[in-house]
Amino acid sequence: MIPSNVTRYHSASHTHVGMVRKINEDACLDAPDNGLWAVADGMGGHASGDFVSSLIIDSLRALPPSAVLDTYRGAIIDTLDQVNGQVRVEAEKRGGATMGSTVVVLAARGAEALCLWAGDSRLYRLRNGDLQPISRDHSYVQELVDSGLLDDEAARSHPMGNIVTRALGVQDELELETATLEVRPGDTFLLCSDGLNKTVEDHELREVLGHEDPYQVVRSLVHLGLTRGAPDNITAVVIKAA
Repeated sequence: MIPSNVTRYHSASHTHVGMVRKINEDACLDAPDNGLWAVADGMGGHASGDFVSSLIIDSLRALPPSAVLDTYRGAIIDTLDQVNGQVRVEAEKRGGATMGSTVVVLAARGAEALCLWAGDSRLYRLRNGDLQPISRDHSYVQELVDSGLLDDEAARSHPMGNIVTRALGVQDELELETATLEVRPGDTFLLCSDGLNKTVEDHELREVLGHEDPYQVVRSLVHLGLTRGAPDNITAVVIKAA
């Protein structure tokens, strides 16, 4: 029989500006007591991208937790909708400047979890040695892959790999995708910005995520990205269910 009684979550997070960028436009939330984790990857340059990603994370951090996951889902969506509106207003004040951010959120209650996302920041799950992507990129390159015009290997180095088709702040109405998950003891989750998954191979993610200590895992993942030159900011949040 597969055990299904998840009683606690252990987590850790780490973010790094990388080896090329001067500003870290990534931001992350690691709130195991609230059963809430998130990664946001800002767009629009200094004073724009980092503003948006920080606003997302600060707003989610201030969200009162709910014991009922469906209620929490609604509150998270409402919060992100409000942030989307704030960003749109701020962009107008700045003369129509490009301001936005990807976002991926994981919320969990016991053996239930949900993922919400817009853009190409990702959620993975490692279960019994099998690494599975939970989110699906909202990106131009992913559309090429889905249409059969590009394979996964070519997608990693495609020159238009930075073009996302959904993000917070880029349109008046925020379009989020959601997925519900059943969690088992021993499951490991990874939320990350594309600065990680574009420099570290899936088999490497799987190997590192297999280690027990989330604190060591996130630092090992970011360090691995840095050894590859880290042309972008890198952020990782790792959650282990027990």
